[in-house]
Amino acid sequence: MSIKAVVFDIGGVLERVGGLDWTGSWLTRLGLGQHEFEAALAQVDPDGQIEIGRMTEQQYRQRYAEVLALTDDQLDAFMSDMWNWYCGELDVELMTFADSLRPAYRTAILSNSADGARREEQARYGFADVFDPIIYSHEVGLAKPDPRIYSLTCERMGLEPQEVVLLDDVAANVEGAHEIGMHAVLWKDMPESIAAVRALLEDRD
Repeated sequence: MSIKAVVFDIGGVLERVGGLDWTGSWLTRLGLGQHEFEAALAQVDPDGQIEIGRMTEQQYRQRYAEVLALTDDQLDAFMSDMWNWYCGELDVELMTFADSLRPAYRTAILSNSADGARREEQARYGFADVFDPIIYSHEVGLAKPDPRIYSLTCERMGLEPQEVVLLDDVAANVEGAHEIGMHAVLWKDMPESIAAVRALLEDRD
């Protein structure tokens, strides 16, 4: 069965993202140590509700304000810094590769996400111009590696799992895709990962 679509992860793949280095200035502003700060952040969503749409952006804004004792102005600045970190830096070369696949192949996005991600990433990178569908976990109430979110992705494209390739940087997510019959490539770096995708496409052309 030939491959008809390539699905891309966002964080760590289409977007280069770092650790908590963006928080350095906040440690100074709030007079907190690194351990104390990270412990406070862990209280925002301890049960992982954000990824499956059970916490809205307004709700986690409020939680940040509470656990860090932020003023309104501080909260606005904190959220701006948080979104800049969350969206990282676009991998322009990979975005160009994705665009080059069309129209021979469908291109889509499957991302574990938080409320507000679609707005922020579209404003920065215009993903909707290259990818369709764009499936955010918080919007569908499912997150990788739940097999149901892979099935939903295939259903929305009208394709069988064997007709779809996933490119993701988390081994468990790649394994989840394999379990329902999708092809999947674990992102390592641009040359190796794209070569692996191309090899799959050529092998099943």
